[in-house]
Amino acid sequence: MEITIIRADITTLDVDAVVNAANSSLLGGGGVDGAIHRAAGPELLAECRELRRTRYPDGLAMGDAVATGAGMLKATWVIHTVGPNRHAGQTDRTLLQRCFARSLDLAGQLGAHSVAFPAIGGGVYGWSAADVAHAAADAFAAATETPDHALPRSVVVAVSSADMEAAFRAALG
Repeated sequence: MEITIIRADITTLDVDAVVNAANSSLLGGGGVDGAIHRAAGPELLAECRELRRTRYPDGLAMGDAVATGAGMLKATWVIHTVGPNRHAGQTDRTLLQRCFARSLDLAGQLGAHSVAFPAIGGGVYGWSAADVAHAAADAFAAATETPDHALPRSVVVAVSSADMEAAFRAALG
């Protein structure tokens, strides 16, 4: 699995799957979540509403992941995951790591050859760049050590700041 770190708008990337740092409602929000919903268009919102109506009437659980189509994005799928909100007292880093792990696992199950991740939790949810980067690095390392684990060939980490880019470069070597 090849990992690339870039400063880019995740909604513009030509990958099979884009990971959305969603809120539990799955209905859009601020930051990456809002940007993905705006770029994907109404089809994404319609799929998310259907998920809420059927499989997730109480919302998507923290640390879990679910896939939808990608609407007008270049990607085929959007993988939604809900990170812990540090500002709300949700400080268990293993939940943050689980977001990266579950999303990577789901991308592999979908047959995605490439997947783009944002810095899950590193925006309005208040996690430090170092915490986010180390959670991702731990999840990616664990996935590559699991035999018979379907993984995308390419992982892109799309960040929006120099600090986040430096943290990911340090954590991922």
